[in-house]
Amino acid sequence: MRIAITRLVGKEKDDASRCKSFGHECYPVSPLRAEIREDLISSFVRSVEANEYDCLFFTSALPAKIIAPRLSRWPRVIAIGPRTALTLGHFGIDAETLPSFYSRDFVPYLGSWIRGKRIGIPRADVPNPNLIEGIREAGGIPAEVRVYALIPTGDLLDLSSAEAILFTSAMSFSTAVYDADIPVMKIAIGESTGAVMRGRGIIPDITGDGSLEGTLQELNRHLAAKNKPAGD
Repeated sequence: MRIAITRLVGKEKDDASRCKSFGHECYPVSPLRAEIREDLISSFVRSVEANEYDCLFFTSALPAKIIAPRLSRWPRVIAIGPRTALTLGHFGIDAETLPSFYSRDFVPYLGSWIRGKRIGIPRADVPNPNLIEGIREAGGIPAEVRVYALIPTGDLLDLSSAEAILFTSAMSFSTAVYDADIPVMKIAIGESTGAVMRGRGIIPDITGDGSLEGTLQELNRHLAAKNKPAGD
């Protein structure tokens, strides 16, 4: 199956090979681009170097890729998923990985350890009140630094050769510009994205576990149930 995957401009990574391993062909479409806030990144790095945080939580690979090579020291580090942990590991940072791909599991993962701890969170300029309030309610001190903004490209997504479109975030769905009349399967990478889609009247054909691999596995189960080979 040929799948259009929403990615930030220039951040397609190794999607093609990952899709191929599940029997699919994919290509990127970009409803969003990242605008890096260098002043906030520099300030965050200085705070880490000054030992102002007890823990860092990286909620995606992009801030990990930008910040990790600038650090000479760090506290306890948590990655939202294995891809983010791999990025951090590339720069010598041995990060713990959450048991799922959702930030809601951050506080339960840390348990009582979080009390009184200052948590540095470099992330996108997209509100996540549940994460911040969850840390506060557990006795932690959230220090969110929005080191990059997500800017809609406004580009019409090319779905002319696609059989499916995979939305990799709620914002990529809500900002996507595409021809709704093109008959493609609509896939949500996880529950949060799926909820936003349903709120806009779009029922996802497939909802993944928050990861690309898990979503492709779910797609293949769906196709197998319909007796359709993955590569067709």
